[in-house]
Amino acid sequence: MTMPDSLPVPTPWTHELRLRLTHLWLLKATGTSAFMILFFQGYFFVMAEPARTPYVMPEIWLDHWVPLVPWAFWVYASLWVYVSLAPAMMGNFRGLLRFGAWVGLLCLSCLAVFWAFPTQVPAMPIDWSQYPGLSFVKGVDAAGNACPSLHVASAVFAAYWMHHLLRTMRAPRGWLAFNAACCVAITWSTLATHQHVAIDAICGALVGWVFARLSLRQPALALAEPRR
Repeated sequence: MTMPDSLPVPTPWTHELRLRLTHLWLLKATGTSAFMILFFQGYFFVMAEPARTPYVMPEIWLDHWVPLVPWAFWVYASLWVYVSLAPAMMGNFRGLLRFGAWVGLLCLSCLAVFWAFPTQVPAMPIDWSQYPGLSFVKGVDAAGNACPSLHVASAVFAAYWMHHLLRTMRAPRGWLAFNAACCVAITWSTLATHQHVAIDAICGALVGWVFARLSLRQPALALAEPRR
């Protein structure tokens, strides 16, 4: 009587994650850093040289539901780590190039809107000097370039890619939920820091969703695992 062949032991998803994180890591690190430097140069130029006087965005009922939360600054700042995770987890050069091209197109489109139709949030009767973190953000960003919120658009775009990457690696559902929660928290932080009003966030989420759907029309090609 012959013994049946033993079934192969499934590879833990964390093993593939390690492969992805180490694949092209130097290119990912330098490329992400260079992209952020170029983006901020364009962002501050557009903020300093708008085509017309910025329009003050109106508030809606949702804005009155979200109070000022000083510690939300740290959630707001976490975006720059969050948007770096998707390219870091990319398993091939084609996917990395596609992500970079589409997120670059998203940023350029929003910068064009900021230049042609500049907007800003309403002035808030708050002494920002009492909140060092928020005071720093206000001093750098000046609450300009408000609609659509590029902060929210980037978070939603990254969340979609992260969702597909985690599913490709067969990560537990808890990680999918955590990814979605991070995106929601960053979106909330744009209102809780008074950097944006609700209309800015809604428009930003729509922009991020559109660009994410377009960029992931062929996810199997972009999200393939690295060659062993």
